[in-house]
Amino acid sequence: MSWQENFEVWQARTDLPEDLQADMQQLAQDDVAAEDAFYQPLSFGTAGVRGLMGAGINRMNIYTVRQATEGLARLMDGLGDDVKTRGVAISYDSRHHSAEFAKEAAQVLGAHQIKAYLFESLRPTPELSYTVRHLNAYAGIMITASHNPKAYNGFKIYGEDGGQMPPKESDIITQSIREADMFEIPVANADSLESDGLLAMIGAGIDHDYLEEMKAVTINRELTETVGQDMKLVYTPLHGTGAQIAGPALENAGFKNVTMVPEQQAPDGDFPTVTLPNPEDHAALAMGIELAGKIGADVAIAVDPDADRMGVAVRQPDGSYTLLTGNQIAAVMLNYILVAKADAGTLPANGAIVKSIVSSEFATAIAKHFDMETVNVLTGFKYIAEQIQLYQDTHVHEFLFGFEESYGYLVKPFARDKDSIQATVLLAEVAAFYKSQGKTLYDGLQELFATYGYFVEDTQSMTFSGIDGADKMVQIMANFRNETPTKFGGIAVTQTEDFSVQTVTDMQTGNVSELDLPKANVLKYWLEDGSWVAVRPSGTEPKMKFYVGTKGDTQVEAETELTAIQATIQQLIAD
Repeated sequence: MSWQENFEVWQARTDLPEDLQADMQQLAQDDVAAEDAFYQPLSFGTAGVRGLMGAGINRMNIYTVRQATEGLARLMDGLGDDVKTRGVAISYDSRHHSAEFAKEAAQVLGAHQIKAYLFESLRPTPELSYTVRHLNAYAGIMITASHNPKAYNGFKIYGEDGGQMPPKESDIITQSIREADMFEIPVANADSLESDGLLAMIGAGIDHDYLEEMKAVTINRELTETVGQDMKLVYTPLHGTGAQIAGPALENAGFKNVTMVPEQQAPDGDFPTVTLPNPEDHAALAMGIELAGKIGADVAIAVDPDADRMGVAVRQPDGSYTLLTGNQIAAVMLNYILVAKADAGTLPANGAIVKSIVSSEFATAIAKHFDMETVNVLTGFKYIAEQIQLYQDTHVHEFLFGFEESYGYLVKPFARDKDSIQATVLLAEVAAFYKSQGKTLYDGLQELFATYGYFVEDTQSMTFSGIDGADKMVQIMANFRNETPTKFGGIAVTQTEDFSVQTVTDMQTGNVSELDLPKANVLKYWLEDGSWVAVRPSGTEPKMKFYVGTKGDTQVEAETELTAIQATIQQLIAD
């Protein structure tokens, strides 16, 4: 149907909730906004579905949530009663309508006689991932839009391994979503779900068990209980879910001197103190950095509303604070893991780290120094989760650490998604490690640069909203494929990887070989000096992402090359 026809279907409904009725009245006065809300359904991407809240098939609302849940329920219907009895764990963050959407999901599942384990109040994404495995549930649902602005919400589906639902099952769910009429989806009576055995409310018991698992994240407890006792940390959940679990986790690990940013501690879907609740953004850490400066804290830590990503500002020698990149945080944490395990005699011979193809080679160099394997996977933490499961099944490797450049880390695989609670506790231990030597985390990073070279990375995102935006992103990817760049920043391209056709092309010989990774709409270029460029459209947002990684003998050298490469990218897009 056309967007006008979709709009008319909604306009004819007399049972829309009041907030959606009000939204429809506004859309009736704005054809551009109405077209965007109704021209296509929300897409189910690499991390589920995410979008603006409001009326429309291209918006997050109770009907699109019901439709997404119906897709999962139909998949489970086809797998038998045992799967339905195992059920689905459901959690949600602090965004507007999150609790409502979680309840709607439970009611749709109930209509299919599928049991739901619903958290009694908001909880972090990593705890939901843990809960799926802990309860032997078949799947999990997390209502969150991660670090997006307050107008957004989302719906993420997890598989039975605790990782985000893999592509095969996601494709089946997507097909079922498209087949389901969002206004005809059966919804069970909320009041009868518990008495019918189709709803179990969960909370404190899961918190306790998760925090018990967290104790394994700490490597050197003597260090954390001595140095950590007096070390000053500032923490902010950015109005989200993090404080409820991170506070006890830090205290259990020995960190007694943790100060929460008071203005940002309480959950609030308006995110009143930040424009963007994203720990990658310096502005989001501003209040934490200010508080850290007042009390002389060693680090200021911020996590996003669903507490899966972590950002860090570290004190420099002059007392000011600088934000570390996701790749730098990963490097200092990985180095500490390997050093501490080597000192303790617990470093496995078959250890491996797993990272995304758009993440830094800094960690690769560190892992190589310790004779540890680095395994690269597609963007999306579910691919890291798949490797963890493979290692568990085959014992070919022992998982040591996983990360993505976008501030996502996993230390212990009791969760199978990025986990800021784990990352926060480990980062605090790393800070204690350097403090015990009279150094800061910043000093530690500089030592790693001096040892392995100066790695500099940057990700630039370009937003292409609306109908024309999707077409523009398709055209950009086509242009890169049809006219393969031979140089970036004046440096020759030696190898091109096209993940959509799973090929590696040697630019000097023309030889084409197979790329042993799943299909994805990603292009990666390797340059003759070891630098690299990657291009991909986002799976959850109307954005194109351009990644660049360089290495130099000095920071200036690496940054100069990065700037030159980015100038080439801008020229290619303009052409």
